[in-house]
Amino acid sequence: MSQVSNLKSQIKFLDLGLIDYKECWDLQERIFNETVSDKLALRDGLSQKIPEHHLIFCEHPHVITLGKSGKMENLVANNEMLKQKGVSFYKINRGGDITYHGPGQIIGYPILDLDQFFTDIHKFMRFLEETMIRMLAEYGIEAGRIKGATGVWLDPENPFKARKICAFGIRCSRWVTMHGWALNVNSDLDFFELIVPCGISDKKVTSMQKELGRKLDMEEVKGKLKKHFAELFEAELVQSEKKELLERIV
Repeated sequence: MSQVSNLKSQIKFLDLGLIDYKECWDLQERIFNETVSDKLALRDGLSQKIPEHHLIFCEHPHVITLGKSGKMENLVANNEMLKQKGVSFYKINRGGDITYHGPGQIIGYPILDLDQFFTDIHKFMRFLEETMIRMLAEYGIEAGRIKGATGVWLDPENPFKARKICAFGIRCSRWVTMHGWALNVNSDLDFFELIVPCGISDKKVTSMQKELGRKLDMEEVKGKLKKHFAELFEAELVQSEKKELLERIV
């Protein structure tokens, strides 16, 4: 991929708004598969098309997802409880344990060909975390990391007060990524009582709304996230449209 290494990357940005989890997962898979196919065709000299990058923002109706390394016992609620609260459940192909998605979160799904950035999955994860940390600092929220516990935390040095504000879980194959983060902005934190979040029983979750005592403007937060993401990855975010994407990806 040396022929593109010196170019500033363009990342196609798409905000899907509120979208069913399975519908968005299927869309991610289609983009992911196209990216991998383009990489292989370029490698084998069958095409000159350079794989594209995408960043999807969305919110999901109430849903709980269990990653590849997750344990079912971390799902506290039974099927009847989930049905009563209108919560869907999926076992999925990302890393990590169990988490909740719902309205008031900003979900981010970066589908990037890391061969065009850096082939270091740990650096990729740190960049995602750093995007959150820098954005939160703009609101006066000091956040950081806990060694051995992926995510962005408040009071990370205090085991009795540490609380997670952003969870991460990704998949990476052939250096192409999918899945991503769930940032609690105006989230209803009561839904986290249905699970042991990320399989960590001795720490709480929080949201920007809870920490600041006021509801946040979601579009404003998204704008700050996009700015820091683009800066860290030294990329330009280019607006994309869902219709255009669906017509192109089969």
